[in-house]
Amino acid sequence: MSTRVGGGFDDPSAEVLAEAAAAFGLLATPARLYILWALSQGESDMTGLAEPVGGTLPSVSQHLTKLKLAGLVRSRREGRRQVYLVDDPDVVTVVRVMVGQLAARGGHAPAQRVHLRDLGV
Repeated sequence: MSTRVGGGFDDPSAEVLAEAAAAFGLLATPARLYILWALSQGESDMTGLAEPVGGTLPSVSQHLTKLKLAGLVRSRREGRRQVYLVDDPDVVTVVRVMVGQLAARGGHAPAQRVHLRDLGV
């Protein structure tokens, strides 16, 4: 049985809510959120991604594995390189809206490049 809530949307199923909670939980760490943000700017291999986010290769690899298992990023092989890219552009839209709203609400100026080590990772 489906009911409507205030905005005219049908209530999601328990399974959909569980999946959404898991995806939001996965993005609840600044490191993974920043990696997804960086990949939203374009695909990258591990070395190219570790440098801008300021993480070690093992750390970035662990985060990418979790994002990949959740279906948020995917990879493909280019010769010896493994190239990572966003697998769900809609998630990037949600992330951009949330980060943009929080930045605007807090009156934050555009930040300088953030490194994972600055995020306590």
